Amino acid sequence: MAEPDTEELRLRQAVNAERERARADAALDAPEERRHARRAAKADYLKRKLDERAESEERVEGDA
Repeated sequence: MAEPDTEELRLRQAVNAERERARADAALDAPEERRHARRAAKADYLKRKLDERAESEERVEGDA
């Protein structure tokens, strides 16, 4: 199976973050809300890192 490209990974993390924020909003108790908020924050972090990776890839392609 082929490894997903950066753009696909960025999209997945954006979707994950949005889904976890919705779950945090719908949580029935504080621990559940915190758990989903942490997951949303992690997905946001990963998306930012993938954004940096995409910029780096673009620079490398531009230099070639």
